[in-house]
Amino acid sequence: MAKAVTQSILVVGGGMSGLSAAIEAAEAGHEVYLVEKNPYLGGRVAQLHQYFPKLCPPSCGLEINFRRIKNSSKIRVFTLAEVSSIAGGEGDWDVSITLNPRYVNEKCTGCNKCSEACTMEIDNPFNYNMDKIKAAYLPHDMAFPLRYVLDPALVKSKEAQKVKEACPYDAIDLDMKPQTLKLTVGSIVWATGWQPYDAAKLDTYGFGTYPNVITNVMMERLASFTGPTQGKILRPSDGKPPQTIAFIQCAGSRDENHLPYCSSICCMASLKQTTYLREQYPDAKITIFFIDIRATDRLEDFFRTVKEDPNVTFFKGKVAKIEQDAATSNLILRVENTTTMSLHEISAELVVLATGMQPNTAQAPIPTTVPYDDYGFVASQAARGGLYAAGCTRTPIGVSESVQDGTAAALKAIQSLVRR
Repeated sequence: MAKAVTQSILVVGGGMSGLSAAIEAAEAGHEVYLVEKNPYLGGRVAQLHQYFPKLCPPSCGLEINFRRIKNSSKIRVFTLAEVSSIAGGEGDWDVSITLNPRYVNEKCTGCNKCSEACTMEIDNPFNYNMDKIKAAYLPHDMAFPLRYVLDPALVKSKEAQKVKEACPYDAIDLDMKPQTLKLTVGSIVWATGWQPYDAAKLDTYGFGTYPNVITNVMMERLASFTGPTQGKILRPSDGKPPQTIAFIQCAGSRDENHLPYCSSICCMASLKQTTYLREQYPDAKITIFFIDIRATDRLEDFFRTVKEDPNVTFFKGKVAKIEQDAATSNLILRVENTTTMSLHEISAELVVLATGMQPNTAQAPIPTTVPYDDYGFVASQAARGGLYAAGCTRTPIGVSESVQDGTAAALKAIQSLVRR
């Protein structure tokens, strides 16, 4: 039997798979440390407008999980935190965690006084930099923990003292420094999730140059009532409602020069986002450029419903190049129809790139030796004895599958302790 001190479980990553692993392990009786690099929990799901299979808003699943965390005495949450080193082995891991400064302590009540006193603005990372927020900010409306953050640029500015003095609860600490927390745990669940592939690398599509070329994750924020346009899907160049929209599937995926694999969710994401547009703009014309549509199991019916919409056209062919009309900022897509072998130039007012999932472990590997596949995913759920990969750390999957995978990893972590 393991020593009492090593019966605890470390969960790294506060997205859906990490939340599921942490909550299930805690409710099974284990002490859990949940570490998240962002200043809030929820991961990519928190940034969605709706998710499959029920087209729920993220508040649906996250609110329940946050309540379970609040009601548990066995979960300790560390946000703005990253694991810097791991040593030891199954049943007795020594872990170092870097706690980055938030510049706001536990006294924060979320009163917003600091933000009201602040004039400095920064790009809003939650909205993929499509709008600005105050440099003293709450990450988003449903942020957990409900505590403000000060951007480092504000802390270094002359304005910092004024913002500090505006707080009636003495919650702002401008001298906060990074700290190191050392833990000994019995098992580890690694669930650091994914990031969208960098669309700027797709140089023939003009992302970053043509304002009306956006990515699928940006579309989620445009559709959300908490997004940069309060839920109204508008063209970034002029704020006008788009009437012709193109979705480009496999943007950087299934491509030996970018991501050679299929991310499995992109087809369904575009079909879902088609419904966002059709609800707002009944007369809009939508074209989906695809290699093949991957809609399996119960999602086949959803695909069939979208396909039957007379305003939605499915075009089999991969777009070779996008150019912009300088006068209108409309986009011209050059593409070959692979069914008829004919070349086409198709105009669209807005283009959405269905970029794929890239595991965060591809750029930020686990700080101990584990096997990876050719794409940076952890090669198996049991990465090594006592360390288990969950969610998109090990394979590209959707939200419901991430919940299941996190629960499975928690069970493996618990079994690892029992075996000791």
